[in-house]
Amino acid sequence: MSARRGFDHRGKVVVVTGGAGGIARAFAPRAAERGAVLVLVDVRGEAAQDAAEALPGVGHRGYGCDLTDEAQVRALIGRIEEDHGRIDVLVNNVGMTSCERFDERSVASIRTELEVNLLSPLVLTRLAVPLLRASADPRVVTTVSLGGIFPLGETPIYTASKFGLRGAMLAIGLDLRDKGIRAGSVLPSATDTRMLRREAVEGGNALQFQDPPQSPDVVARAMLRLLDSPRLEVYPRPSEAWLVKAALLVPNALPRLMRLFRRRGERGQAAYLARLEREGVTRRRADGSWELLDAERVLR
Repeated sequence: MSARRGFDHRGKVVVVTGGAGGIARAFAPRAAERGAVLVLVDVRGEAAQDAAEALPGVGHRGYGCDLTDEAQVRALIGRIEEDHGRIDVLVNNVGMTSCERFDERSVASIRTELEVNLLSPLVLTRLAVPLLRASADPRVVTTVSLGGIFPLGETPIYTASKFGLRGAMLAIGLDLRDKGIRAGSVLPSATDTRMLRREAVEGGNALQFQDPPQSPDVVARAMLRLLDSPRLEVYPRPSEAWLVKAALLVPNALPRLMRLFRRRGERGQAAYLARLEREGVTRRRADGSWELLDAERVLR
């Protein structure tokens, strides 16, 4: 019996949002090396174009787009249709978080975070359906988070957005499966990206530092596994997924469990910041707070 063949990337049009970010920059070269044509989408258009130009192969493009602006999203879909005629793989990878506590942040910031993390992937996926249907083997891959399973008390809006995104993508995966589009999600824990580094420096959620942050490469490999073997969800670190699921079997015990998780997380966050300091990425100020030093060395 011959070995099972994985996803054939050759000539496939792969659209990646958050295309100038760390996870996209780990995934896109792997897909390009396998023969895919990448369309990198980011609110920072020049950064998306730079990332596309750095990929192996030819035909890659970088587009600037604010995914919370429906008019811009529709224009993006139009450009992709004009340039490529279809989407074979849509990777919803855009995301953000805020270090502001719930009782202190503005209502506008709450709406923005929900727009970016939850609504924009759903709107883009919906508007991309006609181009996905033009593909012989369409796929949707969405980066969710273990924060879509376990409540992060210090970042409730991020938690709300990821809980919602996970549920929506499970339902979309079930709905579209019989219509010829296979959709699945990757649920990573803390990943060493620009977003995480900024969050650590600004005193963000310590709970996510139970273990050292994984590299974007680990998440990229999980994305490729999802393409090779379609399913509703994959976890870059399966052991962590089991831990958070087990904790939620007794939700009323969470206040006590959180104290234990937080102490371990605070130690992990301190170790992470110390590592970044040794690498010359961060510096502790005289008042004990931290700052990012070299913007060019901060992972995108």
